[in-house]
Amino acid sequence: MTLEFTKMHGLGNDFVVIDAINQSVFLTSEQIQQLADRHTGIGFDQLLLVETASTPTADFRYRIFNADGGEVGQCGNGARCFMQFVHEQGLGSKTTLQVETAGGLLQLIRGDDGQITVDMGIPRLEPMEIPFLAPARDVTYALETNDITLEIAAISVGNPHAVLLVDTVASAPVAELGPIIESHPRFPQRVNVGFMEIVDADTIRLRVYERGAGETRACGSGACAAVVAGRLWGRLSAEVKVLLNGGELVVSWPGEGQPVLMTGPATTVYQGRIEL
Repeated sequence: MTLEFTKMHGLGNDFVVIDAINQSVFLTSEQIQQLADRHTGIGFDQLLLVETASTPTADFRYRIFNADGGEVGQCGNGARCFMQFVHEQGLGSKTTLQVETAGGLLQLIRGDDGQITVDMGIPRLEPMEIPFLAPARDVTYALETNDITLEIAAISVGNPHAVLLVDTVASAPVAELGPIIESHPRFPQRVNVGFMEIVDADTIRLRVYERGAGETRACGSGACAAVVAGRLWGRLSAEVKVLLNGGELVVSWPGEGQPVLMTGPATTVYQGRIEL
């Protein structure tokens, strides 16, 4: 099988994007892992498929696979690249798209400046909707692991996130705690883990350990989850600049019952073809 692909990134969170409308794409988990290998494949944090929508209310279907081959429901940085890909490849000319994901319907808006805003939907805060094993909803939860108890927020923004407050992201134990929390038994579908440093009410720094991918240079849904957590804790403003290793995002969330919006860039690196 020969596949044409485009390599893209959103603030260093890198993707392989494939047009699955104009070419037949059938990939096994093993083949996705092969493509994800940075030494023998192409290398990426996530693989994105652009498919024909299954409902008349959507323009496209957006599917996301982590480097380990597992399919997930949401990727905010990937959503911006999805919009840019559709525009550059001539698959659509709309400046606003409705796309289906496993985590729900997304709205993507391309601005005149090339920045792309993603309406990530209304955050899910009830434990059973995340999913997270807890008797009742709370703004923080005690998570016991490795003989220590961590205070986390648990939120779904199309996929599950745990958010921890740290003094500084520079010294945060991402490599140590990330994989432990990712696979904690209280998260039945595993979880993305955000380490958030609050600079002030309008600015945070963030590092994210993503399930199935490890630490990435940026995580759009993680940025949204962190801002939601900070808002629920009464620590952040309605619009927040999120500083990630790969660059900056702007996330806004008016409050409960409202959608969270994320704005940032999407960059095409190169186009290629690979034999599998």
